[in-house]
Amino acid sequence: MFWQKSFFFERLKLLRCGLQSRWRSRSSGAQEGALRYREGQQVHGFTVTQVTPVSDLFLTAVKLTHDSTGAQHLHLARDDSNNLFSVQFRTTPMDSTGVPHILEHTVLCGSKKYPCRDPFFNMLNRSLSTFMNAFTASDYTMYPFSTQNAKDFQNLLSVYLDAVSYWTEQEGWRLENENPTDPNSPLVFKGVVFNEMKGAFCDSESMYAQRLQNLLYPDHTYAVVSGGEPLTILDLTWDQLKQFHATHYHPSNARFFTYGDLPLEQHLKQIHENALSRFERIEPNTAVPLQPNWDKPREYHMTCAPDALAHDPHRQNTLCIAYLLGDITDTFEVFTLSLLSSLMVSGPNSPFYKALIEPKIGTDFSSVVGYSRNTRQASFTVGLQGVAEADLEKVKRIICQTVDDIVANGFEEERIEAQLHKIEIQMKHQSTSFGLTLACYIAPCWNHDGDPVKLLQISESVAEFRRCLRDHPYFLQDKVKQYFKENIHRLTLSMSPDQFYFKKKAEEEEAKLQQKVAVLSKQDKKDIYEKGLQLLSAQSQPQDTSCLPALKVSDIDPTVPATPVQMGHAGGVPVQYCEQPTNGLVYFRAMCSLNTLPEDLKPYVPLFCSVITRLGSGALDYRQQALLMELKTGGLFITPQVIPDSDDLDTYEQGILLTSSCLERNLPDMFHLWSGIFNNPHFDDNERLRTLLTMDAQELSNGIPNSGDVYAMTRAARSLSPAGELMEAFCGMEQVAFMKRIAEQSDLTDILRKLPRIKRHLLSQDSMRCAINAAPQNVPGASLELEKFVKSITTRKKELKPVRRNIIEFGNEGSAPQQQDPNFKPCQMKTYFQMPFPVYYVGQCVRTVPYSHQDHARYAPSVGGASIGFIVCMEN
Repeated sequence: MFWQKSFFFERLKLLRCGLQSRWRSRSSGAQEGALRYREGQQVHGFTVTQVTPVSDLFLTAVKLTHDSTGAQHLHLARDDSNNLFSVQFRTTPMDSTGVPHILEHTVLCGSKKYPCRDPFFNMLNRSLSTFMNAFTASDYTMYPFSTQNAKDFQNLLSVYLDAVSYWTEQEGWRLENENPTDPNSPLVFKGVVFNEMKGAFCDSESMYAQRLQNLLYPDHTYAVVSGGEPLTILDLTWDQLKQFHATHYHPSNARFFTYGDLPLEQHLKQIHENALSRFERIEPNTAVPLQPNWDKPREYHMTCAPDALAHDPHRQNTLCIAYLLGDITDTFEVFTLSLLSSLMVSGPNSPFYKALIEPKIGTDFSSVVGYSRNTRQASFTVGLQGVAEADLEKVKRIICQTVDDIVANGFEEERIEAQLHKIEIQMKHQSTSFGLTLACYIAPCWNHDGDPVKLLQISESVAEFRRCLRDHPYFLQDKVKQYFKENIHRLTLSMSPDQFYFKKKAEEEEAKLQQKVAVLSKQDKKDIYEKGLQLLSAQSQPQDTSCLPALKVSDIDPTVPATPVQMGHAGGVPVQYCEQPTNGLVYFRAMCSLNTLPEDLKPYVPLFCSVITRLGSGALDYRQQALLMELKTGGLFITPQVIPDSDDLDTYEQGILLTSSCLERNLPDMFHLWSGIFNNPHFDDNERLRTLLTMDAQELSNGIPNSGDVYAMTRAARSLSPAGELMEAFCGMEQVAFMKRIAEQSDLTDILRKLPRIKRHLLSQDSMRCAINAAPQNVPGASLELEKFVKSITTRKKELKPVRRNIIEFGNEGSAPQQQDPNFKPCQMKTYFQMPFPVYYVGQCVRTVPYSHQDHARYAPSVGGASIGFIVCMEN
């Protein structure tokens, strides 16, 4: 998978770990065990080089070097049962043949010890893994997995180590008959990576980001496409692939990472004996040099395909300015510039938001915005998309003027404190995927020989930052002056639509194909046909997976740890309390039912959820509200929820989910913010709603190329269950088309009238149940503040009844108010969407069995555990 990394403890949005790891903040068995190691100690072919407690994250870091190969190893010992392993290689291609990306795929397709096809996929039903994948970044490739079972960890580690060390020959691209069984059918290009990158280059946002990086760093590996440019992929030879693997996948170029509560020694023993002991040290020469600075700014222009889903076809231009920053191995500078970036572009109080978004010159920030440390030297980018061609020069002037204004005026102290508070929340928040988050966070810095442990000591950076602000009042303004105002190495990149874009690309591919075919002899074509038949036969044969390791029943703990909860009430509202070691945070959730909402308002629910926390409330305008949220909470979020029943596919719950978190000391402020949203949200600001609506519609439109498979599967499930029908309305193509229509409306008065109606039905204690997760000592205070909040909610003057008479509702007090639609009949339905890009997204959906059914486990490995299985078509 070609991967663009998220930054600094951002949620891994595509990660869905179904198992809860058992984390114990007060216990320190794993941490104390790691502290017994000493510098210079030799352990299974490794030498310990550093042992460091990291109190911020409740872990102990142990750094080691492999004696014979020089491979680096970092172990983070932490009392977390969701143990993680990853190995990453610095992969620095010098052309756009996609060799690291193709290697990533071929490594996953069989090895010397495990010669079956697709061992990683086949391990899904032989393992209890909570995560398995691989990523190709611009300058490294990572192979991570996580599991809570010790034997499973050993099994997966064996498969991963053999895969990266002893891969088997696989194809990167191929010529094949369009119909493999017909030798007279035309020859075409095929290949998984080739097709994946064709899809990536159909997404204007991804293409823009890639081109921006290529142009900002033109002198080394970042000037090429590590994932592969489709037509350049076709120039890759087998010898090039073998040579790249021999140098870049050598242990001397590897960085091993383990995390969790399993003993380090067992990991080291297995890594040494199964892989590293068979290699000797080499000099891989994969280091990335610093990009030479330019002597003057540069400007470039590119084209893309028109966006048929844009609400204004005359405003489809994008322009940004990108600045080259410092080395990402400078930990404090990374911290400072990351925080500075947030001050400049994050939220409605930021200078660039005020200068670029609110005047409505464009629809949203450019697809690349803010600080990025995904390369050896960081960058900062700011710009706009959805701009009219006549306004491009205006955007450039505004960006330069805003930089000048920041240098002159600086930032409000409250906004700086809000960003530091956000970092404190991020440090304290613990998730089931915490190990994977840490692995991804340290990977770019460690990849360039930076100190990953220093990167984790965040409180030291915070303390140094506060000292700099105290000693130098103009500290941040001087940074803006240094890196932005006086920075000559800056790039202006504009992009405009070309109605013939895809036609030109198709013509280029056809010319490349004819060039390849022209040199083929009759025997070559015969060989291609026969290889196609062999591949077709091999793919249709059942696989012998007996070589793969598997768990036995005796390897699995038969007991599942229970999570104790207590039920109570707050102002008549059911509340679930769960005492957990939350590290000083209090987590609040509430579910409000949609059962009384009229049908004509349901399509507006996603919009309502998106804007209701961003319009202002009570005495706070939207800017004051946003600032208070950052100062006092980890954010307030509302999302639509459709929850299928675990026992019956035709039963479901519909509602909206409210979530927030805060430090215990800020509980009154958090619930005061919620009280304002429930009782007095601002629905009278037409211009603010226009801004938010335009940004949301643009985001939905931009997301289709990267998520077309998800949209296809959501659409396919629509006709198989009532829950599937509602999911399509809330987050499928139906919602995309709906948002496009209302974004095109010149008058939003009707929508402004609908939002208060939706609020009256949803934000009420009559249809709400709540949950509090907190440390035992914080539960009483949280319960008291929750009681005050619930009592502050304005009560309805009259009871609202369910609007659909054919709906059957049931549920006990405090439980989910579920419902059935006796008139819904599952049926097969085929749907076709014509999309404005040459990529096919196909989804087939099969109605299977609910979660509690005895046969559910049979379906889970192949359909991701869904009750509706996915095996609608969207194409060009």
